[in-house]
Amino acid sequence: MSKLKYYYDSDTLSYRKIERKKRTTFKYALIFLSAAAFFAFIFVFIGSQYIESPKERTLKRELQNALLQFELLNKKMEHAEAVLENIADRDNNIYRVYFEANPIPDEQRRAGFGGINRYKNLEGYDNTRLIVESNRRLDILQKQIVVQSKSLDEIATLAEEKEKLLAAIPAIQPVSNADLTRMASGYGMRSDPFTKVRKMHKGMDFSAPRGTPIYASGDGIVTRADSRSTGYGKHIRIDHGYGYTSLYAHLYKYNVRRNQKVKRGDLIGFVGSTGRSQAPHLHYEIRKDKRAINPINFYYGSLTAEEFNKLLEHATLENQSLD
Repeated sequence: MSKLKYYYDSDTLSYRKIERKKRTTFKYALIFLSAAAFFAFIFVFIGSQYIESPKERTLKRELQNALLQFELLNKKMEHAEAVLENIADRDNNIYRVYFEANPIPDEQRRAGFGGINRYKNLEGYDNTRLIVESNRRLDILQKQIVVQSKSLDEIATLAEEKEKLLAAIPAIQPVSNADLTRMASGYGMRSDPFTKVRKMHKGMDFSAPRGTPIYASGDGIVTRADSRSTGYGKHIRIDHGYGYTSLYAHLYKYNVRRNQKVKRGDLIGFVGSTGRSQAPHLHYEIRKDKRAINPINFYYGSLTAEEFNKLLEHATLENQSLD
């Protein structure tokens, strides 16, 4: 209950009650409310600037943790970029060189990241630079991984083809050195044993006893095992693929049939003297894209350096062939 206030009236020599006017009461109330609102605003402003609420402290910790995770992510991406760069370098300068494939240019590895701003939706935040840079590096990494993955798929295919090619190329001597009497004649111009005229001898003659085993010099498919070719007598032809074929002539008998698949080193026949031949021997030819080539260059799979040099010495002699 509010206290009553009085004042002394000298005219009437008595105390009179002070009557407060409503306007004055309203004015005082307005002043009080204004002052209260002002101090409340000051308190809220100061509090918001210098005093953190529990929720704000939680959000601040979460933001700091997010920034830390972004920094750690960037360090991991730096490591991944270094590893991928090393793989790309080996891919271009080792794998693709070995398998005779063109290197992948850097423009192709990093293609698709120019032009439009693909990170516009990430702009306008306090940490925009960090977020955009992390996303950009991650996109580049993903692109490079896709390109490198496709390249390695190609290398795997090339390796498989290379393995097949190496197995298919006629790479061993068709008659074992242990069974060989001598290398009678090499590839090149030789004296014909029947006409005594010099002519092109398109293969190599290996002199060996009748019945000496003959081996396939590379993987392939037997395309002929017959005597229906002039001069060769009983002979075998093997298609090795990649344009290579080998021919084995003057056989005593066969150990394979037409369309049969053979592996390098398989026994395919035996030395004889059928057809146009002066003595038991194997006439051996290699053809690339249907053109005869010197077989001397294809014995890396079965001869030592010393044996090869000796064979090369005999092969270069311009003597008389046996067929």
